[in-house]
Amino acid sequence: MNDYDKNLDKNKANYVPLTPISFIERTKDIYPNYEAIIYKKRSYTWKQVYDRCIKFASALEKHGIKLGDTVSIMAPNIPELFEAHYSVPMTGAVLNAINTRLDAKTVGYILKHADAKALIVDRQFHGVVKKALESFGKKILIIDIVDKQADLKDSEKIGEYEYESFLEQGNASYVWKRPKDEWQSISLNYTSGTTGNPKGVVYHHRGSYLMSTGSAAAWNMPNRLNFLYTVPMFHCNGWCYPWTLAMLHARVICIRNINAKEIIDLIEEHKVTHFGGAPIILNMLASTPKEEQKPPKHKVYVLTAAAPPPSIIFKKMKSLGFEVMHVYGLTETYGHILQCAWNQEWDNLNEDEKADISARQGVRYPNLEDVDVMDPESMKSVPRDGKTIGEIMIRGNVVMKGYFKDKEATEKAMKGGWFHSGDVAVIHPNGYIQIKDRSKDIIISGGENISSIEIENTIAKHPAVSLAAVVAKPDEKWGDTPCAFVELIDGKKATEEEIIKFCRETLAGFKLPKNVVFSPLPKTSTGTIQKFELRKKVKELN
Repeated sequence: MNDYDKNLDKNKANYVPLTPISFIERTKDIYPNYEAIIYKKRSYTWKQVYDRCIKFASALEKHGIKLGDTVSIMAPNIPELFEAHYSVPMTGAVLNAINTRLDAKTVGYILKHADAKALIVDRQFHGVVKKALESFGKKILIIDIVDKQADLKDSEKIGEYEYESFLEQGNASYVWKRPKDEWQSISLNYTSGTTGNPKGVVYHHRGSYLMSTGSAAAWNMPNRLNFLYTVPMFHCNGWCYPWTLAMLHARVICIRNINAKEIIDLIEEHKVTHFGGAPIILNMLASTPKEEQKPPKHKVYVLTAAAPPPSIIFKKMKSLGFEVMHVYGLTETYGHILQCAWNQEWDNLNEDEKADISARQGVRYPNLEDVDVMDPESMKSVPRDGKTIGEIMIRGNVVMKGYFKDKEATEKAMKGGWFHSGDVAVIHPNGYIQIKDRSKDIIISGGENISSIEIENTIAKHPAVSLAAVVAKPDEKWGDTPCAFVELIDGKKATEEEIIKFCRETLAGFKLPKNVVFSPLPKTSTGTIQKFELRKKVKELN
C-alpha cells in the first residue's frame, strides 16, 4: 500500500455512481422551458418531460414495480418511448424496448425470457401482443398507448390502463432512485435472433453514461441541436441518444413512420441538424425523385451504421448537401464504437477516393478502451497491411454486462478477455479498420476467400442499382460461388449479363457473381438486409 491508498477512500461527497438519468434532471433545472420533444401537434418542454417521467415512475412503483424488475415497451419512435428511457430506470427497474416488427412468437419468447412485470404497448401492435401474451401465460400490468397517428382500424383495448391516465396516478414530487452501483442494470435489448431465439443483452448505468457522453464527443454534437429521431429507439436504446439528447438540451423531433418525403419535410420544417439511419435510409433519400428533393439550406450531419454502406451512397448524399459519417457497433456494445474520423490529409483526394475512405469503419470512439483486429485462434493482432483478415475484438466499459440468463454464451463471447464481434475485417497502416464481412458471410470459392461486401459495393455503383446483397451459392466445382440479389431503382432496368460485365471492370474473375437475381431485398426494422432469408432463396435456385 502506498500513500495514495491511505485515507483517500470513496465517500458520499467524492463518489456518486454514474447514471445517464442525471442528464435530464440537470437540463430541467437549467433549461426548463426549452422545447424538448416535438411530435406532430404535440410539444413538451424539458420541465414537462421530466415531470411526466417522474409521475410515470411513481405510478409504476405504486403498481409494484421495483429494483431489478423488467418493464417492456413496444412502440415506435414517439414521446412515450423516449420517456420510458427515464421513467423505468428511475424506479430501479430495467427497460426492455421490443422491436415492433417482431412476430408474436418471438415477442412472447422475449416477455417470458425477460420475466416482464409490465408491458407498455402502442395499440397498433395489439394484434401481435395479444397472441404473444397467450404464449407468455402470465397476467401482467399492461398500459396502452393511444396515438392518434397510429393505424388503429384493427386494434382493440388490451391494457388495464391508458398511458396518460396511468401517468396521472403518479406523484409529482416522487424522488427517483439513483443506482447504488454503476454496474446496476439499466436496460435489456434482444439481438435479432436470426439463427434461433434472440439473446438478451444487458446494459449497465456506467456504460450507458459513457456511451451517451462519448457519442456527443465523437460526432461533435453541440448543445441545442435539432435531432430527427429516425433510428429506432428499440435498437440499442436508440444508440443511447435518448440520454445524450437530454444532456445536450436538444430538440427531439419524433417520427413514427419512416419515409423519404416526411424526413425531407421535417428537416426543412424544424431545421434538423442531425439524424442517423442505416444505409437503406440514406439510399432512400438519395433515390428520391428530383422534384421531391429539398436540398437543406443549412448543414445537416448524418450518422450511418449497420452493414458497411456502398461508397456511392456517400457520394450521392454529399451531392444533396448532407455530411455523412460512418460508424460501427453492435447491440453488445451499446451501439456504435468505431467512427470513420476524417483526417485533413484526405481533403485533396478525388471524390471517389474520399467516398471509399468514408465507407471504412475507422477508429475507436473516445469512450472505448481498446479495439483490435485479431486472429481468433491465436488471439494475436493481424498485420496492419489492409489485407490480412482477422476478427474485430473489443474491450472496455461499453461492452455489455453479458447475455441475460446465458452464462455459456457470455463466456464464449468474451473468451480471452476480449469481446468477439464475429465481424471479419482488415486494419490499414493508419490504424483504420475496414470490415470485410461477418465471419459467416465470407464466401470460400475454390480455396479463395471472397468478401461479399466488396462485390456489393461494386454492384451498388451501377446507375440502375438501388441495393445489392451477395451470398454464397453451393457449386459442385468451386464449393461456393457468389450469388447477387439486386434491387433496382424504380423505373430503371438491367440484366444479369449487364451486372456481371459491370463487375468485371473492377473485380477479379473469381470474385464475379455467377448469378444475379432481381427482387426486393428482405430487411429488418433498422434497414439491415436479412441475408439469412437470401440464403434460403439460394437453395431454391437451379
